[in-house]
Amino acid sequence: MDIVRPDLKRKKFRRNVITASVVAILVAVAVLFLLRLKPASPTVEGPVFTDVVKRGPMLRQVRGPGTLTPREDRIRLIPAESEATVVRIRVLPGAVVHADTILMDLIDPATQQQLMDAQLQVQAAKADLKNTEAKLQSDLMTQRAAAATVRQDQHQANLQAQTDKNLLDLGVISGLKYNESRGKADELNTRNDIEGQRLQLNQQAVKTQIAVQQAKVEQAQAMLALKQRQTDALSVRAGIDGVLVDLPHQVGEHVDVGTTLAKVVQPDQLKASLKIAETQARDIQIGQPAAIDTHNGIIAGQVTRVDPAVQNGTVTVDVALTGSLPQGARPDLSVDGTIDLDRLNDVIYVGRPAQGNENSTLSLFKVLPDGRTAVRTSVQVGRASVNAIQVLGGLQPGDTVVLSDMSKWDNNDRVQIEKQ
Repeated sequence: MDIVRPDLKRKKFRRNVITASVVAILVAVAVLFLLRLKPASPTVEGPVFTDVVKRGPMLRQVRGPGTLTPREDRIRLIPAESEATVVRIRVLPGAVVHADTILMDLIDPATQQQLMDAQLQVQAAKADLKNTEAKLQSDLMTQRAAAATVRQDQHQANLQAQTDKNLLDLGVISGLKYNESRGKADELNTRNDIEGQRLQLNQQAVKTQIAVQQAKVEQAQAMLALKQRQTDALSVRAGIDGVLVDLPHQVGEHVDVGTTLAKVVQPDQLKASLKIAETQARDIQIGQPAAIDTHNGIIAGQVTRVDPAVQNGTVTVDVALTGSLPQGARPDLSVDGTIDLDRLNDVIYVGRPAQGNENSTLSLFKVLPDGRTAVRTSVQVGRASVNAIQVLGGLQPGDTVVLSDMSKWDNNDRVQIEKQ
């Protein structure tokens, strides 16, 4: 027969209660521990670019894209000197030309007619000059003859007056006779002086009238030279040795006076026109050294002009090329230019982050000694270059920072970096 044991039942109940309490306490501790745990650091996938903070000299540079363009003194734009029609094109753009190479032929009947008229006007002016010279010389000789006659009469009158004076002294003639001869001699002396002055004035007038007629001849000759040049310009010549880069007309097209017919450049005389961001162009000065990358070689250069105006957020900077041009360099070739601004001595610097402006505070990830963990660090930076930026605070030489774009992890202060 079974015997009831109430004490065993109580012990069993007590043991169950203790076990349940311990389990509940353990569960509560585990839940509290899990609640207090921080979320795991995200892992940055893909390549991450890092750089080590250094101390020493830092070369400040700016960089910008651009093109090779001909120097202004090595470009020749050929304008139309008269209205004409294109009748023949002899050379196409890209061809090497010489100064006397004919690029195209034009025709203008009016210019040819004006040339003939100018030739006739020159002949007429020369004929008038000869006629004027002959007439003036004839008039001058007549005047000289008249002056010679007066001079001879004056001489005879003076001799007669002198003779009468001698006779008067001898008492042969009366004083009235002598006064008459003396008066005639004085009159002819005056007439002789007047005729001499008139002859001198006529000689000067002859020179003046011939000079006027000669000026008309020269004017006609100048007009002939102009019409001749306009006629010669109908055969459009290159004018300089170089390359024809533009010929914007077709056969049969009518062109007006001043229309650009062709453009010739000398390809061995080029410059680089760079587009520099306006925020980076404030320290550019004329004379600073530069390097132009043509993607087929590097050419040394020097800044010669900084455009005072800003267009589309960029400033145009002209660089004169001091080095030899590589093969394939030609106008409008795309290039990249780097300009040396100055050198900072004994500064702390690091590679320029993907997003980082100079003289600001950046939020960068600094890599811990384990090489895998990176923590967010506030970094004060100063002046910047193309590939480097000055560190003013927040980092020390030897620190490693992430330069890649980390905007995806803006909400994280710690990340894990995969081993490269």
